[in-house]
Amino acid sequence: MRLRVRRAVARGVALSIVAAMLAACGADSGDHADPGDAAQVAKGKTIYDAQCAACHGRNLEGQPAWQSRLASGRMRAPPHDDSGHTWHHPDAVLFGITKHGVAPPYGPPGYQSDMPAFGSTLSDADIWSVLAYIKSRWSPRAQDAQQRIDRKSRER
Repeated sequence: MRLRVRRAVARGVALSIVAAMLAACGADSGDHADPGDAAQVAKGKTIYDAQCAACHGRNLEGQPAWQSRLASGRMRAPPHDDSGHTWHHPDAVLFGITKHGVAPPYGPPGYQSDMPAFGSTLSDADIWSVLAYIKSRWSPRAQDAQQRIDRKSRER
């Protein structure tokens, strides 16, 4: 009995070491957004709450009247739930906007936006985690539609 326990503990330790090595080498879920990955979604929620919710809303609802311009001429923060257009974009565009802001090629030249570029604030894995969290909040219909859009964009 003790031998079985020792072997089980040894296997658990070995698996933990392998997982830590893979994570250190970047072989984790940090290169895509997986709304089914509970750890990635939880990390993304924490980051979203700290970095995004002030503008895009705690419940991804966006700013009121998000389709109308502010007095500055800039657009309000859109929702990231099903009522917005976030799910209409492929992953590469969502990642690019988050990392680089609404600048070419993710927006027209000279476009002025209050959306900051998070590339110097968040790691790529952090950005993918935020996107996983956002995706996890979409309806199955929106998730399926976005997956089709994403697949088509990668086929080009």
